[in-house]
Amino acid sequence: MYRAVTRQIEVTVEPCFVPEQSSADRSRYFWSYTIVITNSGEETVQLKTRHWIITDASGRQQEVKGEGVVGEQPTLAPGDRFEYTSGVPLSTASGFMTGRYLMVSETGERFEIEVPTFSLDSPDNKRVLN
Repeated sequence: MYRAVTRQIEVTVEPCFVPEQSSADRSRYFWSYTIVITNSGEETVQLKTRHWIITDASGRQQEVKGEGVVGEQPTLAPGDRFEYTSGVPLSTASGFMTGRYLMVSETGERFEIEVPTFSLDSPDNKRVLN
């Protein structure tokens, strides 16, 4: 599990390789990832946008920006949590993702929170230690 905390908002990520949606022969590898956002602060916040940078093992990057997550812009009161699962395909057997969410507080303040960088590794990936 990967974890980051920004302004008392915790983001955890659990990636999972999905072999039934992957094919090494076709250079298609797919992962699901479950994200939990927990508001441990004292103010209500709303997630407005997401920004992802997805990098495959060849160094190719894909940038994804958009409104909310999985079609929602969740509002989290103090103590609330929001969980969702999404997925990402790559043409290589490994890679990583990093990102951030734009949040808005109940007073209208806009700020970004970090999504921890997380690794995407398939069983086909041969690890090399330097």
